[in-house]
Amino acid sequence: MAQVIRFHETGGPEVLQIERIDVRPPHQGEVRIRVEAVGLNRSDSIYYHGQHPVIPCLPSLLGQEAAGRIESIGAGVTGLAVGDAASVIPRMAPEFGTMGSLIVVPARYVIRHPENLSMIEAAALWAPFLTAHGCLFGAGNVKRGEHVVITAASSSVGLAAIQFVNLAGAIPIAVTRNRSKADQLRTAGARHVIVAGEEEIGTAIRRLTNGKGAELVIDAVAGAGINDLAAAIAFQGRYVLYGILSREPTPLPVAALFANHLTIRTSVLDPSIIDLSGAIADIVKAVEEGGIRPNIDKVFELADIVDSFRYLESNEQFGKIVLRMPAP
Repeated sequence: MAQVIRFHETGGPEVLQIERIDVRPPHQGEVRIRVEAVGLNRSDSIYYHGQHPVIPCLPSLLGQEAAGRIESIGAGVTGLAVGDAASVIPRMAPEFGTMGSLIVVPARYVIRHPENLSMIEAAALWAPFLTAHGCLFGAGNVKRGEHVVITAASSSVGLAAIQFVNLAGAIPIAVTRNRSKADQLRTAGARHVIVAGEEEIGTAIRRLTNGKGAELVIDAVAGAGINDLAAAIAFQGRYVLYGILSREPTPLPVAALFANHLTIRTSVLDPSIIDLSGAIADIVKAVEEGGIRPNIDKVFELADIVDSFRYLESNEQFGKIVLRMPAP
């Protein structure tokens, strides 16, 4: 039997339970993985709170990505073998929840991860770097020498974006609400750091770009702050929205759209919209060459699942939170 995380009602982290269930063999096109580590994501929290567009079918499994070793393979699966160190690519499919010591998932979501990553690192890689890649190289079309503003910069996606911006030869400007994280962001590669609340964000962006404005903004927050950000984007610049962490309504910045001829786009991890295979290849290459590395804030044990999500919801972390599964 496997230990898995399930919830029988929506609510806060306290609804999460560790349960033992039988895990079936893989069907055609599926693999069964002995999981060693799972990455926590903000969307997991939104899901068990009952606030996600995907409505939980209770009791529901949880989790979107994981790292471990393939234990068995269903018919028709090619390119993977029993014993492979493999990662599950994040996707919202609760029927294949990854927070368990043994899981069955479609093989199309599974890849052999780079050999120079530990299981903990592999579990922390895909959601942040695929999201950042889609924002920057897909929707954002980042170019060398451009100024790129990154909100929620101390999140796992923000830190991944800083690495990608530097790799592209552009200039990362990190935005954080916490002064104590400013030095960490500079160490992580941010060229400039803006502490929201200490300086008006739009004014700071124009100061750092000699009045021109930033060519690209990638924003996880939305809310009323969109007006200040949009007004500080350069002529014909781009604004990419990939999250809505703010609880405030998000207005359309009409004045800035007309004045600066901006392009506003959203970015989501949807294979029908982004070149997922190309993004995966880019990430694997960058990891193998040492150009990028996941930032891991803290590793929790399975028994501490409730505390791990309370920590995620506290917004105190700097990087990715990972859940370690017990050995069989």
